[in-house]
Amino acid sequence: MRFFVILFIVMPIIEMWLLIVVGQHLGASLTIIMVLFTAVIGLHGLRRQGLTTLKRLQDKLSSQQLPAKEIIEGVILAIGGAFLLTPGFITDALGFSCLLPFTRKLWLRLLFTWFQSRLSSLHQAPFDYSGFDQSGPSVSGDTIEGECTKTHDKVK
Repeated sequence: MRFFVILFIVMPIIEMWLLIVVGQHLGASLTIIMVLFTAVIGLHGLRRQGLTTLKRLQDKLSSQQLPAKEIIEGVILAIGGAFLLTPGFITDALGFSCLLPFTRKLWLRLLFTWFQSRLSSLHQAPFDYSGFDQSGPSVSGDTIEGECTKTHDKVK
């Protein structure tokens, strides 16, 4: 939960501060050009990497293999695309790190480790079935025998 607070509150403040500082040193127009340039280059790279990952995913599916790695790479690429569309230098750096194959492998390893830790925490508490009655269904009480027929009445 704290991660999302940092991501959505603190990160834009830092990005705005950094854009102002860079704008003061380089000028507003050059700063805007740099932000737009990194977005265009990043989205072009995202498209290429996304198509490559999609091709590998389709190859795995056609050979009836589970494309777990490709699915997570697709998620990483989508996150990288969102970072690249967000104006700012820090988010651009994070977005490019999701695009480049060698840094994407680091993100992939990090996500696999995170998923495994989340899944292993689900299996830590054993299931206790001692509260269930082992004798079977109850046979006490009155049994009423009868027949049942279904009728479908038309509603007018």
